[in-house]
Amino acid sequence: MKIYQHPLSGHSHRARLFLNLLGVEHEEVFVDLAKGAHKTPEYLKLNAFGQVPVLVDGNHIISDSNAILVYLAAKYGDKNWLPDTPAGAAAVQRWLSVAAGQIAFGPAAARLITVFGSKFDAAEVIARAHAILTLIDAQLAARDWIADIDAAHPTIADVALYSYIARAPEGNVDLSAYKNVNAWLRRVEALPGFVPFQKTAVGLAA
Repeated sequence: MKIYQHPLSGHSHRARLFLNLLGVEHEEVFVDLAKGAHKTPEYLKLNAFGQVPVLVDGNHIISDSNAILVYLAAKYGDKNWLPDTPAGAAAVQRWLSVAAGQIAFGPAAARLITVFGSKFDAAEVIARAHAILTLIDAQLAARDWIADIDAAHPTIADVALYSYIARAPEGNVDLSAYKNVNAWLRRVEALPGFVPFQKTAVGLAA
């Protein structure tokens, strides 16, 4: 099994993180985004969108980080990671959508400005980041893990949310006011097999 990834990509990190939490042996293939390796004909055969990460498992090629989490949970994880009950599956999917929506256009976008020089409006995306962090902090007030199911075990929803929230300060998003979010970050980091997301000295983390 191979994971094509870049160490500064939060999407890549969530896939790498889950592979390690599951203890799945894999090879990590560095994709040099700065040199356009993700836009070469060879790479576009793996992912026509030219994005990282991509998981290659035998004849199966899975792109999109959240799709990779679902694939890995279904193949290797137990039902704690991806419940098969209607209510449990829906609760997880709700937060996967948040990871692809409010997180991507909030803390992830803010970090893209400082790390990669993206041309987003900083004030706008930072405001979005604080809006979703306020909701997540409230969600975590009564539970250890994000999904509305058995609070005793994390799900792939926690994995999907972790990376860009953990590095939000790199995008000038201050996490100090979010007590429950910070406690949740520490719980994720204490999980067996946890691997950190590479830090960058930019923004509030400079």
